[in-house]
Amino acid sequence: MLLDTASLYFRAFYGVPDSVRAPDGTPVNAVRGLMDFIARLVQDHRPDDLVACWDNDWRPQWRVDLIPSYKAHRVAAEQPGAPDVEETPDALEAQVPVIREVLAAVGIARVGADGYEADDVIGTLTARAEGPVDIVTGDRDLFQLVDDARRRRVLYPLKGVGTLQVTDEEWLRARYGVDGSGYADLALLRGDPSDGLPGVPGIGEKTAAKLLDAYGDLAGILAAAGDRTSALTPTQRRRLEEARPYLAVAPTVVGVARDVPLPEFDPALPAAPRDPAALEALAARWGLGGAVVRLLSALER
Repeated sequence: MLLDTASLYFRAFYGVPDSVRAPDGTPVNAVRGLMDFIARLVQDHRPDDLVACWDNDWRPQWRVDLIPSYKAHRVAAEQPGAPDVEETPDALEAQVPVIREVLAAVGIARVGADGYEADDVIGTLTARAEGPVDIVTGDRDLFQLVDDARRRRVLYPLKGVGTLQVTDEEWLRARYGVDGSGYADLALLRGDPSDGLPGVPGIGEKTAAKLLDAYGDLAGILAAAGDRTSALTPTQRRRLEEARPYLAVAPTVVGVARDVPLPEFDPALPAAPRDPAALEALAARWGLGGAVVRLLSALER
């Protein structure tokens, strides 16, 4: 089980009331919410391995070099020679170090790689895995990793993590008309304002799905755009031709990396906390006693 950790703690922050606070009054709703998410996931799915995948760089420069608008609207501050600062509520930003400490004390592997997003870590671990993989994320971009033959699916939270949309190829075909390998092409054609991806003007989700059904993939669509005898309308052909510079680089930006160099780590789900004393101290300082009990109870089963 691979967790898109930031996706989940953002959801916890906005889904758990900010009245959930430490004894000193500091909000800990994201920390407690994430702990309860993990406890519920472990209880319901019993994974052998669990990895909290981390954004060491939420907006990698190599993606920005290809498409400068990539996540540009979410930049709070630029840092020369270091990752840009993402616009994040102060009350959440203060909780992220606590999340790191809790994961370490429990013994849940937290894995990131400099210059890469959590999506890329997930893509790499999914490519390496020999057994089935469940990816837990609220980011639809990771639908591109769904692969029934290799038993890769996405568990997409609809309400907390108690209600999950199990995203497999059958679901993708019913909803989008594509399978996992086609989802990235659909996404880059359609565009995604939340990630600063312009897409191809005039080609929305339904049109993109129809084009992919007719021509197979992005390469097939571009070949049809250059073929005056194809069934593309003149307007579609013109828009695709005008978008060729974008379409030349978008697959690299939208596609998750699958060969990221990662540090050594133990992915095994712990049956007991790695550092009980540190966990006890964190629980006392931040008022996490109930969440710790629930998490440890789930791990012990």
